[in-house]
Amino acid sequence: MSPLFPIPARRRTAALAGAAGLVLLVSGCSGGGAPAGSGEYTEPEADLSAEITYGVWDQNQVPAIEENIAAFNEEYPDIDVTVNVTPYAEYWTKLQTQASSDTLPDLFWMNGPNIGLYASNGQLEPITGAVESGDIDLDNYPDALVDLYNVDDVQYGVPKDFDTIGIWANKALFEQAGVPLPEGDWTWDEFQQTAADISTALADQGIYGGAGGMDGQTTYYNTIFQAGGSVIDGDTSGYDTPGAEAGIQFWTDLIESGGSPSIQQLTDTTGDQWFTSGKLAMYWGGSWFRSAITDTDLAANVTVLPLPTGEQQATVIHGVANVVPAVSENKRAAQALQVFLASQKSQQQQGDAGAVIPAFDGTQDAFTQSLPDANLQVFLDALEYAQPLPVSNNSAAWNAAETELLPQAFSGERPVTDVTAELAEQMNAALAEE
Repeated sequence: MSPLFPIPARRRTAALAGAAGLVLLVSGCSGGGAPAGSGEYTEPEADLSAEITYGVWDQNQVPAIEENIAAFNEEYPDIDVTVNVTPYAEYWTKLQTQASSDTLPDLFWMNGPNIGLYASNGQLEPITGAVESGDIDLDNYPDALVDLYNVDDVQYGVPKDFDTIGIWANKALFEQAGVPLPEGDWTWDEFQQTAADISTALADQGIYGGAGGMDGQTTYYNTIFQAGGSVIDGDTSGYDTPGAEAGIQFWTDLIESGGSPSIQQLTDTTGDQWFTSGKLAMYWGGSWFRSAITDTDLAANVTVLPLPTGEQQATVIHGVANVVPAVSENKRAAQALQVFLASQKSQQQQGDAGAVIPAFDGTQDAFTQSLPDANLQVFLDALEYAQPLPVSNNSAAWNAAETELLPQAFSGERPVTDVTAELAEQMNAALAEE
């Protein structure tokens, strides 16, 4: 997950750009980049008394969180939890300020692009003790997500939810365009042709078949993986490889064919906004987008299609984790809540609320039923071919290079091979600085 929403709040590059400054803000807070927390953990007594804060960014999830806290208080009645919601656009900036002054929330949401940055600067408490005690069993969660929150062989968080990518399709626009709705698996070529056919049929209404955009999680990372490429391989960029070039070329071709709005149009109005306004037939979006569809007139006309297959099937997987700061003055109480939120009971409550797909295996069925006619099972089936969101210890540095350079390829201003070669060069330089 998580906003969700019209901005893909799991990782929005523009919002992450400011995170690069965290190194300067907090590098003096710990010695040598080593974890400041020991990971020590003792199960709290039932009568432990404390007041703790829980930092999150998605107001849509607060009702489910409140249910979680009510259940938590049945076990720990004297731990008072205050939920602080900060909109995603301001969340990371606020967190930087709190990290620099040792005033981080006692428990807070973390994402993949930022985990390395906070962990390597000694800001987070490992969950080592809770895992060793058996209070958290990492086997209950998708391996790719567990690995995402492991930095230098130290585990700092366990996912509370996960998201994969599918294609949200407006069935009414397919019917209006006279284009059959795809069934089952399909190929890149079939997607490209379908998008172009819809755009041609409905051009007089300003409706497009598909849409690119500058959010790698929902668009070009997926096609890079589908082409057998990589975005990052250890400490080296994968952008100067044939697979990455093919994954970027997919979107350049879609825009050039008229199957998608231009990159400038998508900068002014993002793909999710085109879709919710009824001007886009197919939107590559995450499972979190369900919350933008529910209780709208669009809901009755929406179904989800699997991503098309290139050289292979692939989708990006990501998930939010709950983390405890190393310097929390209420660490035992915060760890108690962290452990509870990782439990099957808590995760089932999250699943029943339908806002996100809970990470705990076996608790996801309620999500698929939250829009029973929309084929949300696609997002769960995608676990079989999911690949982790590409991240490094300072993802924001090379995310900024993506934002600067890739529009030049998508617009046709420069050949894809030239853009990806320059992007790889800048990315390698950024990775060398980590």
